Amino acid sequence: MTADDQSTPASSPADPTAELTADVVVIGGGPVGENIAQYAIEGTDLTAILVEGELLGGECSYYACMPSKALLRPLAVAGAAANLPGISTPEVDREALLARRDTWVSHYDDSGQMEWAKGAGLQVVRGHGRIIGEREVLVEAVDGGGPTLVRTTRAVVIATGSQAVTPDALKELLPWTSRDATGVREVPGELVIVGGGVVAVEAATWMAALGSEVTLLVRGGTLLSGFEPFAGKHVQDGLEALGVDVHLGTTVLSGERDGARDTGLGQLHGGRVTLQIEDSSGRREVVADEVLAATGRRPRLADVGLASIGLVPEDVTGAERPTSDDATGAPLPEWLHAVGDASGEAPLTHWGKYRARVIGQAIRAGATGEALEPVPETVPVPQVVFTDPQVTSVGLTEAAAREAGHDVVTSQVPFSGAAGSALLRDDVTGTAQLVVDRRTRTLVGATFVGPDASELIHAATIAIVGQVPVHVLRHAVPSYPTASELWLRLLEELPRELRAG
Repeated sequence: MTADDQSTPASSPADPTAELTADVVVIGGGPVGENIAQYAIEGTDLTAILVEGELLGGECSYYACMPSKALLRPLAVAGAAANLPGISTPEVDREALLARRDTWVSHYDDSGQMEWAKGAGLQVVRGHGRIIGEREVLVEAVDGGGPTLVRTTRAVVIATGSQAVTPDALKELLPWTSRDATGVREVPGELVIVGGGVVAVEAATWMAALGSEVTLLVRGGTLLSGFEPFAGKHVQDGLEALGVDVHLGTTVLSGERDGARDTGLGQLHGGRVTLQIEDSSGRREVVADEVLAATGRRPRLADVGLASIGLVPEDVTGAERPTSDDATGAPLPEWLHAVGDASGEAPLTHWGKYRARVIGQAIRAGATGEALEPVPETVPVPQVVFTDPQVTSVGLTEAAAREAGHDVVTSQVPFSGAAGSALLRDDVTGTAQLVVDRRTRTLVGATFVGPDASELIHAATIAIVGQVPVHVLRHAVPSYPTASELWLRLLEELPRELRAG
């Protein structure tokens, strides 16, 4: 029987529920769920079942990472070409751009992912999975078929991802979420984006390129508030150069729409939207064809069945995560794991996949007795924002490092401060910064803002994980002329006593 056959089990009045057994059951078939299932069984005779009620491959493959970057990369190339002599000014072809997006999301068809799962030895059960007891998951079929009871001999993993948070002031308007923005079909003439984080600034970039007049309403005093302050300022300058109208310190009080209706992915949700907002100049109205709520995400834990085993999603350490009912932070049962966005950790695909590899190997080792690979004490979380200019960071900001008790020193240079980075385009803007612990003389954080900055951050990640002293980093010779020369400039800016061996 194939995985497809097993995903829609036959049922009868006498036997309304099919039953399956596996060593590992993963609720959620996104990249994180796929990773943990694969690592938990590879090279063994263990079995794993992936439970997924939507497209196998999850949010990242169809509604987030892949479509957004498919839209943004051509814009980055066009921006560079427009600022290099000898090249005709490029034009954005809206239909071609959207067609590229459709190719990268496989036209919202997950048959390729299904083939991959079969090749990896993973069984896929289609439906909504819910824990109903110790090591038991009930899967309600999405096609109207009967439910399937899945029993596991070793582990149940919650990898259900996250969902968009919509403010009360916008709920009745049926606003766009990030899914609508990446799946855009009807480009609104005027778009209001509420939010100032990664989703907001990236969506503003491609929607402006597609022809929308974009207004960005930001509650705080800066964009990208979790990054170094200069990052948000560079991104604001870049957005305003694209024609985006950025309003900081703005609160959305209420809104009305003329005939709101749920029209589906990437389609306009009805008539024009009128928002009542308040900023330093008082109250006023903003009117647009559509509104995008880019106001954060939370773990998707509703109806996962945590209450059936005495657990509930509690708001602990600032994010919902599965924990004990009394919110003491007691560990989950040894057979239950949460990973990726659902765990309340950094909501980034690459971080979730890393944690999936670590936990998956631990599950496998528990079954086979193999030795576990050691995990470094310090594993920083890198992140890239694909705006113009790009923003990328890893580890701690200067403020976060000081708050954590580090005695730090920073070095900062313009992104154009090296020949290689200045050659990238004739209008290079941005800033590069390192945050160094004075006592250990090692990096605790780094931020690069500039064209193709994403290609510089992995060196900083390696330096932090390896705890490489800065005087040793000075002997890592950058090629000339490349943007990596910025590392040499940054290290030269550090105090001499830190650079000495």
